[in-house]
Amino acid sequence: MGYEIFGKDMTELTPQVDKNGSNQNKDGINAINSDMQNDTTDRLEGKNAVLEAMKAGRTIDKLFIQDGIRDNTISSIISKVKGTGALISFVKKQRLDSMSETGHHQGIIAQTTSYEYASIDDIFALAKKKKEPPFVIILDGIEDPHNLGAIIRTANLAGAHGVIIPKHHASGITATVIRASAGAINFTPVVKVTNIAKTIDELKGRGLWFACADMTGEVMYRCNLTGSIGLVIGNEGSGVSRLVKEKCDYIVAVPMKGDIDSLNASVATGVLSYEIVRQRYEQSVRG
Repeated sequence: MGYEIFGKDMTELTPQVDKNGSNQNKDGINAINSDMQNDTTDRLEGKNAVLEAMKAGRTIDKLFIQDGIRDNTISSIISKVKGTGALISFVKKQRLDSMSETGHHQGIIAQTTSYEYASIDDIFALAKKKKEPPFVIILDGIEDPHNLGAIIRTANLAGAHGVIIPKHHASGITATVIRASAGAINFTPVVKVTNIAKTIDELKGRGLWFACADMTGEVMYRCNLTGSIGLVIGNEGSGVSRLVKEKCDYIVAVPMKGDIDSLNASVATGVLSYEIVRQRYEQSVRG
């Protein structure tokens, strides 16, 4: 039987049976081999290969682990990928043998998305090309790949010149993110950095002001969101971290009129991004 971990949850995968009663999915995993052959992904086999790729900052999209193996190395890998949006599937050794190209998988095969991250200079180059003040969206720990993809899509449509994400404890660019972005990933630079707080300091040195999204902040209509700006969005559960929040110039909130107290991270990004669009438009009309 196979299992999936998506974010922090584990669910049992049940085999699918076709109309003739045959088992289409012996280990509870649908079309593993076809997924692994997708031209947007790379395959890593063996414990050291997977660990070194993670140390180098590569995003793990899927992990296939031999059922029953729980040594320290594999436990460490599982711990590191939890909360990043990676999909973890536990399968039989025969399945890994059939997937392996080297014959030395050591009980683990990883699928990584082939994506070339941009640099901060790429963001400024795009802003210069469009003759616009830089508009950057910084994500402080977004874990859900669907949220990340939706935010990249919003960033593109709202005219943001790039999205910055952290290297650790957050979703990277996975196949799910690419799909959720609806093609925007091909036009919007995404930068992966080691330290969000230090990156904000660097960007301040290049003329950006930073607005942190938080329910305790000033209502967005009362904030000046024009000029060179960075919009900081926090983790789906805990919000923006204390250190990153302290680095921001002001705290901005979406007005709430309902009975619950928060928006989905990608929705909040969309609302705040389009308030930036509105203010920039009004400023351009006034000349």
